[in-house]
This record gives sequence, structure tokens and C-alpha cells, in this order.
Amino acid sequence: MDLIPSFSVDHTKIVPGIFTSRVDVLGEYYVTTYDIRVKRPNREPAVDVSAMHSLEHIIATYLRNDEQWKNEVIYWGPMGCLTGFYLILKGNRAPKEIYDLLLSAFKSVEAAQDVPGTSPENCGNYRLHNLEMAKWYANEFAAYLEANADNDAIFEYPKAERLVTDDGQQFFDS
Repeated sequence: MDLIPSFSVDHTKIVPGIFTSRVDVLGEYYVTTYDIRVKRPNREPAVDVSAMHSLEHIIATYLRNDEQWKNEVIYWGPMGCLTGFYLILKGNRAPKEIYDLLLSAFKSVEAAQDVPGTSPENCGNYRLHNLEMAKWYANEFAAYLEANADNDAIFEYPKAERLVTDDGQQFFDS
């Protein structure tokens, strides 16, 4: 069985950044899944779940209202490990091509007066939000992106090296 692309990334070496997780071809169209990694896996604490939930709501709203990008956005949501988000867009762009969009999205959190879609009718866990912590994480990530804009490591996945047996089989440890 093939290992899915996100599990073939060496999580001991990944840094926060914007990465292409996978590119799918659907007929004549491309759909690209991006890994928006906010924290270093297994080295930094995961994002607080209530802040992650608020970031999901605020940034999803931002992305789906951005005049240039709203028709390209398919999905924005948190990773199960709470170290980042997945963004799925129509098309096939390099991570550097969506840098400005993501920087603007994370910077927009600072201006949020409230978290959109947090009534019992709109949200499956409407009490699980923390706007102030969401602002803190968003500011931290935006500052990191700005400080590392010229660092290719924030745009290129480190690949996991796999052991190969004598008969050519690849060994997967998870």
C-alpha cells in the first residue's frame, strides 16, 4: 500500500511554512492541497484547539471573500495534529505564489472583532473559540512568514528517507 504524501514528509525536519502536499488531476483540472504548517511538529506545542477553531472560521471567511481568490478556494481546515491547516485550491501553483494570500489572511486576524459563524445554528462546537489566542498565533505565524520570505525551506518539504531492503522493498515505520 502506498504511503500518502503527507506521511512521506519527514516531520522531524519540517519547519513552519507553505508547502504543496499533493496535486490531483480531475479531468482537465488541477486541484492542489497545500500544507500550511504553523508549528514544528513534535518540537513545539500544538496550536490550542479553541484558537485553531477560531483561526479556521476567521481565515476561511477571509479566503472565501477575497475578490482575487474566492472562486479558487475549495477548502480551508485544520490538521488533526493541530500544527497547521490544509488549503485546497483549484489550479496548480507553487507555494510561493500563494504566499501573499496567506500572509494577508493571517494578518487579517488581528482586525477581527469577533469570530464569524459562532452561533449554535452555525457551528458544531460554538463555545470552543478563543479570539485573543487566535490573534496571538496568527501574529506569530505572519511575523515568521515575513522574516523567512526569502528562505526556500519554508516552501519545500523535507522528504523522509526510507530504508530499502536488500530485495528493493521500501520500509515504512508508520
